This record gives sequence, structure tokens and C-alpha cells, in this order.
Amino acid sequence: MQTVCTAGLGSAPLLAARPAGRRASRPACSRRLVTRAVAEPQPAAVPFLSSADHLEKWSSTSWRNFPALQQPAYPDQEEVKKACGEIASFPPLVFAGECRTLQARLAKCATGEAFILQGGDCAEAFSQFSANRIRDLFRLILQMSVVLMFGGGVPVVKLGRLAGQFAKPRSAPMETKDGVELPSYRGDIINGPEFETSARIPDPWRLVRAYNQSAATLNLLRGFATGGYAGLDRVTKWSLDFMKNSDEGKAYMDLARRVDEAIAFMGACGLDMNSSVMRETEFYVSHEVSDKMDPSELVALIATLNPENTPGRLAVIVRMGAPKLREKLPALIEAVQQAGQVVAWVCDPMHGNTEEVSGYKTRRYDNIRAEVEAFFDVHDECGSVPGGIHLEMTGDDVTECIGGGACVNEVDLSSRYHTHCDPRLNAEQRRGRLPKEKEQAAKSKGGVLLY
Repeated sequence: MQTVCTAGLGSAPLLAARPAGRRASRPACSRRLVTRAVAEPQPAAVPFLSSADHLEKWSSTSWRNFPALQQPAYPDQEEVKKACGEIASFPPLVFAGECRTLQARLAKCATGEAFILQGGDCAEAFSQFSANRIRDLFRLILQMSVVLMFGGGVPVVKLGRLAGQFAKPRSAPMETKDGVELPSYRGDIINGPEFETSARIPDPWRLVRAYNQSAATLNLLRGFATGGYAGLDRVTKWSLDFMKNSDEGKAYMDLARRVDEAIAFMGACGLDMNSSVMRETEFYVSHEVSDKMDPSELVALIATLNPENTPGRLAVIVRMGAPKLREKLPALIEAVQQAGQVVAWVCDPMHGNTEEVSGYKTRRYDNIRAEVEAFFDVHDECGSVPGGIHLEMTGDDVTECIGGGACVNEVDLSSRYHTHCDPRLNAEQRRGRLPKEKEQAAKSKGGVLLY
């Protein structure tokens, strides 16, 4: 099965187009099995439990009966109860209908009929909350998605890593600087980033503030998504100001004008530009799920999380680093195929490629690109469907990752290093020479090219 999803990232494409029929010299999987739209579990597969079986044991508080890691040590449990009680009285941030629609869209990503584009900050910050920042990330995702759709010819499911991305797991509970030891920063929803005793004490009322900021963010996003801002007739207006005079910005505008011309032609033919298909986008919120386990554990976990094997319910986000991914992902894919399980496989090329340079956490563009290439190579060799990509990125002009179209060097990291947690790709690094790389993949129709 060949899947074509196109675009580029930085000074070179994250994944170069590959001629149809070309294979790597070493097969990654012992046999080629194609994922089906609705798969039946094999006799030897992990047994699937029905929803009824799970509902018998489920309640709104049953999750409290299970072990939970990475939990903050709040000094005052009465304040925790008050804060949680206040949140419990608030309306939900997302609704059942939105979740059902998203599930249907993700089901198409599992079979190659659509593609996931997920991106946003590693960790949202209370201090950086503004309408302009939300708008810039929103339109950057729109830019990326229109290039993917234009070249790949499949719908793009846009997932925002925001409106709730406030907590971060840490490798150590304590942090030491200049001989002073304090609790680690765990995200604004728990404590503050300042290296001060008062800031690092977990505060349950930050939960309430995080809810309020998430609600305000979603309110603005829904307005952008349904109020006309996301309409394809505005494709030439989505460019970020600081990129307008760059080579990458000019390349995007060339593509945008082509889309604009196509829309003008549709209008001349009498097609309705005011339909919801053309003027709206459905923008959802997602939180990352890591995958670092052996094949049997993954199959068992999928059976637990998706007992009825419903297409679109579950995405497996792979984050290993390129060398480990080529070694370990084939066995995971084959185990899932043999179990007859349907998932959307998503590549996270960020978290497995983090390193420290001159005291800064950073990622190298070439390593990110290599992991995306490895992800698509392995799926091609296994006859599986690559369902999407997940990036930590920002619409701001930052210098947090090394290389790519922005030409950020090690000495540049300190100039605009603003992240509260992990380093993010900036707009030039993500977008790069999109039209050129898009056209290469569109011509081959036998390879994949991705942000």
C-alpha cells in the first residue's frame, strides 16, 4: 500500500519523495500485512472486552483506584479538595459530539484516507497567554495543513497541542542549582518555573487557572475555526509577519496564490464558497501518548484502551529516535497487525532527539528529519499506514532547535530561547521549501513527504 502525504520542513524535506516500488534493502517486517478499515482479531490475539464489560466496573471516580505516577505533593489537602470541587462544578471543555466527530476522522487516518497534523508548545505558560499567540499557532497549523492537502490529496485532521498542555513529567523530583535543591518545575498547572522556594511549592489553585485559560483558548479557537478566518479564501493572509520576506515565506505565498486562483475558478463556475466545507475547520485538542514498550505489552494496552477495536479511537504516537525506531517499530507494527487491531500510527520525531548544548535543551533538525524518514520507511516495508505527525512547534520567531531553514547554530540558542520546557521548531524550520518538496512528492505518487 502506498500513501502520499506531502510537504516539507526546513532547508531540506523531512522525508524526500521516493519512486513507487522502491524498497529499502533490508525488510523491516517478516511479512507484509495491510491494515484493514475494520479488522477482526486473530484467534491468537489478546481477547477484546466489550464496552459492557468495562462499564460494569466504571464510575466517574474509578480512575482513582489505579496507581498514578508523577503526582505533585500538595502541602494542604483541604485546598486540593476545594480547588477540585470548584472545577467539578464547571462545564466541560470539550463535548461528546466533538469527540465522536474526531473519532470518525481519526478512523480515516488509520487507513490512509486522511492524515493527522498535530502541533503546539511543549508546555503552555500562564505568562505567555495572549490572543495573538493563539492566532499565530492556529494560522501556522492552517498553513501546514493546506500544503499537505494540496500535495497529498487527502483531508488533514488538525490537532492542537494547546488548551490544556500545562503539566510536564520530570525525570527527577528535585532540581539543584548552585548547591540549592528545590522541587522540579512540573508545569504551570502545578508550580512555577522560577527557581524560588515559594514558586516551586505545588499550588492546587493553579488547576483552576489552567481550566480558565483552556476555556478562553478554546473559545477563541472555535471562533477562528467557524467564523471565516480558516476559510480557504483567506489562504494568502495566513503568512506570519516575520517570515514574509524569507525564502520560505515567499515559497508559501506562491503556493497560496495557486490555491487562491483555484478558488476563484470555482467561484466562476458557480461553486459555493460559503459552504461549511470551504469556510470552516474543525480544530481539536489532543494530548500526547508515548509508546515505549515491547510488542505484547502494546497489544495488551490497545485491547484495554480500545476493547471493541473501534477505528479512530486510538492513535499510537511513536517517539524513539531514528536508530531505535528502525530497530523496534517493525515488531510493534507486526504485532498489532497480527492481532487485527486498528490504530492510527503517528510519528513524534521530537522527544527522542533531545540533547543539551551549552546548557540549553535542544534538538537538531537533521535528527528530527531522520526519524520521520525512518518512520515512513518502516511503514512502507511493513505494508502499514503512516497516519500522522506530531511536532512541538510555535508561531514565534524562536531559536530553540539547531539547523533547518532558519540556520540556527549552537551559538544562537541563547538569543530567543523562550520555551518553558522542551525546545520547539520555529516557523521557518517547520515550513521550509514546502511548494518545491510538495511538487516532488506529487509527481512521484509513490513516496511520502512530510513536515
